[in-house]
Amino acid sequence: MDKLIITAALTGAEVTREQQPALPITPDEIAEAAAECARAGAAIVHVHGRLADGSSTQDKEVYRQIIEKTRERCDVIVQVSTGGAVGMTPQERLAPVTLRPEMATLSMGTVNFGGDVFMNHPADMEVFAAAMLEHGVKPEFEIFDSGMLTTTLRWLKKGVVQGPLHFDFVLGIPGGMAGTPEALMYLRSQLPAGSSWTVAGIGAAQLPLGALAIVLGGHVRVGFEDNVYFRKGELARSNAQLVERIAMIAQQLDRPVATPDEARAILGISKR
Repeated sequence: MDKLIITAALTGAEVTREQQPALPITPDEIAEAAAECARAGAAIVHVHGRLADGSSTQDKEVYRQIIEKTRERCDVIVQVSTGGAVGMTPQERLAPVTLRPEMATLSMGTVNFGGDVFMNHPADMEVFAAAMLEHGVKPEFEIFDSGMLTTTLRWLKKGVVQGPLHFDFVLGIPGGMAGTPEALMYLRSQLPAGSSWTVAGIGAAQLPLGALAIVLGGHVRVGFEDNVYFRKGELARSNAQLVERIAMIAQQLDRPVATPDEARAILGISKR
């Protein structure tokens, strides 16, 4: 079993300071949160850009600042979002990939997203995949529903993408698959040989699905993008607090936590 890769999803596109006062928004705040999470055991930080007023942005220069300031503070793998926020154009969402970060997310289909619809036209998805290949960016295939995994497997068979693949099962979004052990076990059972996977449980699903992933040999994503609480009714103090808890559980279960360089080796990423 590989060492455990912990990803910290620091900000997201939807969470506000009103919901979570400790939410990092500026590039300096995001970079500092990344460094705190790296010290707590995270090997990857998943980042979204925000403007000074807190609104979401895929502006390339904002992401450049986030990446540069994070690299000044720590050696963590920076994974940029190409999901952006609901309503952004594909061109906007793809912009950060041209910075050649080590990783980027690639959502594998359209999904109802609460009261909105997160659109991913198949042709746009193929453009995203080609851009990541061109710029040497490791994709993390985001799976919100089982059909998205089926699409990825079809792409693998057609040669649109090349293995080994790394997946992120995002479970518990209203409109997607439920944040349950049964949903996770089904997706895991459909993976192609040699794949690696992470689970991102939304809200209350974050902790139990994370613990299950540790036991099953998967990896874990935690952080404010997916869950702002440490326990019911108690806001987390920081993203790092959520990372620390998963690292502690892994230690108790005798699953060592991967360093950034160990995560690069597991995922087949060449260090920038």
